[in-house]
Amino acid sequence: MTDRGLLVVGDAVTDVVALHGSPVMSGTDTAADIVLRPGGSGANTAAWAAHLGADARLLTRLGYDSSDWHTAELVKTGVRPHVTVDQDHPTAVVIAMVDKNGERSMLTNRGAGSLISESDWDPALLDGVGRLHLSGYVLFAEPGLRLAGIAMADAAAAGVAISVDPASTGPLRDFGVERFIRETAPAGLVIPNLDEALLLTGATTPERAAVLLSESYGTAVVKLGAEGALAAVDGEIVATAAGLPADVVDSTGAGDAFAAGFLTATLQGANETAALETGCRAGAACVAQVGGRPRYGLDLNRLYPIHTD
Repeated sequence: MTDRGLLVVGDAVTDVVALHGSPVMSGTDTAADIVLRPGGSGANTAAWAAHLGADARLLTRLGYDSSDWHTAELVKTGVRPHVTVDQDHPTAVVIAMVDKNGERSMLTNRGAGSLISESDWDPALLDGVGRLHLSGYVLFAEPGLRLAGIAMADAAAAGVAISVDPASTGPLRDFGVERFIRETAPAGLVIPNLDEALLLTGATTPERAAVLLSESYGTAVVKLGAEGALAAVDGEIVATAAGLPADVVDSTGAGDAFAAGFLTATLQGANETAALETGCRAGAACVAQVGGRPRYGLDLNRLYPIHTD
């Protein structure tokens, strides 16, 4: 058996998504379409990876209130969940307010997710795994930071590739840019969005940010939203991909879908250009729906066929 599995360590979240066509007004009602969806950056990445054909596993911590639902939703998408149920804390919850342009503002309670720790780790989780992927949110609490350190050390010792997604500029800034780069030094791939890449490097262009990050990590992939993505290896831009047209409904999870596409493609032997294109296809499919997970029965190849010469 080849070691091509993807192990994601990250959060599973109950997403309350409110789509509102007019600005949210203080002290009164604002009409909105409100739906409940399973989410979380780590869980979204694992779900999209499984949907795209990866042997995807997720290590996460769920709360007493909704662990059965979240586990069932992961299994439905093909993910192999490794779950600890916290009997004292609820599952993380995010209220995402999405405006008519698809942009979102979020209120977050990390709940049980903030308590994932080294006690949830087992080196056997790396059996059959070709890549360990860490959601940056895990690092932003001390128990998760310890877990990340142990997991990366075990992965490095086992010859398993490591990647990290910086997650979000707010907590990243609070955590500290230099500290983040230092703590994630074992990773050979970083996948930030543009804002995160600029924050991590102090650069003013995505190209320069990608180059600088690749000098630290080896490979850097910068997500540019509707503009596509680019990749740098060892200080040199090696690939770019254009964004795909999409009717944007909700941008929740688009970056997670992109990361899943890129990681799945590379595990299957694709080069950087093909992997970027796969990521862009997944991201475009994600923004055209509500919520950050693939819909059951979604045929990505039908929506965005691969064109070959």
